Amino acid sequence: MREPFTGEESVTKDNTDKRLEALSQWAGRALRTGSVLRLWKLAGDAGFRRYFRAGTEPPLVAVDSPPERTNPARFVAIADYLRRYGIHTPMVVAADVERGFMLLEDLGDKQLLGQLNDDSVETLYAEMLSELLCLQQIPPAENLLPCYSRELLLMEMRILPEWLANRLLGYSLDTAEEQLVEQTFALLLDSACEQPKVLVHRDYHSRNLMVRDGERPGVLDFQDAVWGPVTYDLASLLRDCYIRWPRERVEHWALTYAATAEAAGVLEPVQPGTFLRWFDWMGLQRHIKVLGLFPRLYLRDGKPGYLPDLPLVIRYTLEVSDRYPELRPFADWFRERLLPLVERQEWYRDYRSAGNR
Repeated sequence: MREPFTGEESVTKDNTDKRLEALSQWAGRALRTGSVLRLWKLAGDAGFRRYFRAGTEPPLVAVDSPPERTNPARFVAIADYLRRYGIHTPMVVAADVERGFMLLEDLGDKQLLGQLNDDSVETLYAEMLSELLCLQQIPPAENLLPCYSRELLLMEMRILPEWLANRLLGYSLDTAEEQLVEQTFALLLDSACEQPKVLVHRDYHSRNLMVRDGERPGVLDFQDAVWGPVTYDLASLLRDCYIRWPRERVEHWALTYAATAEAAGVLEPVQPGTFLRWFDWMGLQRHIKVLGLFPRLYLRDGKPGYLPDLPLVIRYTLEVSDRYPELRPFADWFRERLLPLVERQEWYRDYRSAGNR
C-alpha cells in the first residue's frame, strides 16, 4: 500500500533525524559528490521505508529502509529479478543493505490513480493489464518468491477480527461468530488454492503503478512478491481500494484478461463463470485483509491516512458477499454487528456511495 503523492517537503538540518543525516551523507559518498546530498521527503508506503528525492540530475530517490524492520537485500534482489524480465522497477543505483540505505531511479510523480478518468481508463488499464501479463509470465525464482500459502492467506484475513472488530471498534466475537468467520475464510481459501499459480506482486494497484509517457509503466512496492493465485493482482487492480468502476466494466476487463492469459499460456482454458468466481472471491480475501490492515496502520503505526478509504473497501466486501449464497451469512453478520460501530467513526461516509464519481 502506498500513500498518495502530496508533493515534496524539503529536509533541512532542523528536522533531520540521525538516520536521515546518515542517509544524506552515505548518498553523497555513493555518488562521489564530495558533499552531503540534499533530500526532499516524498510520500511513503504502508511499511517502514521512507523515501526522499535527491537533488541530483537526473533525479534519484534515496530510501531509508531500516534492516531490523524491512529486508533491503530482498528489495534489491527482487528489483533486479523483475528488471531482468523487462519489468520497469526502479533501477538500484547504489545500496548498503546492511545499513538499509538505497539510491533508486526516480520514476516520476504520475501515479496511475491521478491519471484515471472515464476518458483515460480504457487506455491506461490496457497498459497496466499488459504489464501484468508480463509479470505473470516470469518463471519462479528458487528461494526468492515464497509460496502465497493457505496459511499466509488465512493469517491476512484474521487481521480483520483482531484489528477492525476488536481493537478499533471494541467488539469481541463470540464462539458462533468466530465459527462463521472461519467458515467464510475457508471458502475463500479453497477458491484461492484451486487457481493456477503465477508471480504475484501483492499490491498491484493505482498507487504503485507509475504512468510514463511513451514508456512501459513503472512498478513500485514489489518487495513482497510471492508465487500465488492467478487472479490476485488482477483483483488488486480492477477492484482497487482507492478507485471504483462499474461492475459490468470490471467483469468485462477481467474476462478479457482471462482470454489474453489463456492465449499466452499463463492460464489453462477455464469457464468464464469459474474465473469470475475466482476473481470475486480473491478480491474479497484481499478486502477482508485490508479491513484489518488499515486500522492496524492507524493504531499500531500511527498512519491514519488510510482510514477514509475503508468505506469503499466495505462496499466491495458487501457487494461480493451478497452475490454468493455461501458468503451471504458473512455479509449479514458484518452489517448487523460491525457496520453500526463503523458508522460512528469520524472518518466514515456511506459505503453505498463510496467510490462514486
